[in-house]
Amino acid sequence: MVKLVYFAWVRERLNKSSEEIELPETVETVGDLLDHLAERGDAYADLMSHRNTIRVAIDQEHADRSERIGNASEIALFPPMTGG
Repeated sequence: MVKLVYFAWVRERLNKSSEEIELPETVETVGDLLDHLAERGDAYADLMSHRNTIRVAIDQEHADRSERIGNASEIALFPPMTGG
């Protein structure tokens, strides 16, 4: 079981701030996760149409698409950050 946490417009599009899901064994990387989420219904498919702008953190560490999920306890999805 892994906890997915959603921030900003990612949360708004899914209408939830987090959820816990069981990942299939075929989901090994961040890219695999995004593909899996795209298959979970219309809201997820719409969200994943913007997958190139979504950032991901595994256990509070930024991760790229090829990063292995391993035994992560939390995966966050969020839009790009801006600073100032």
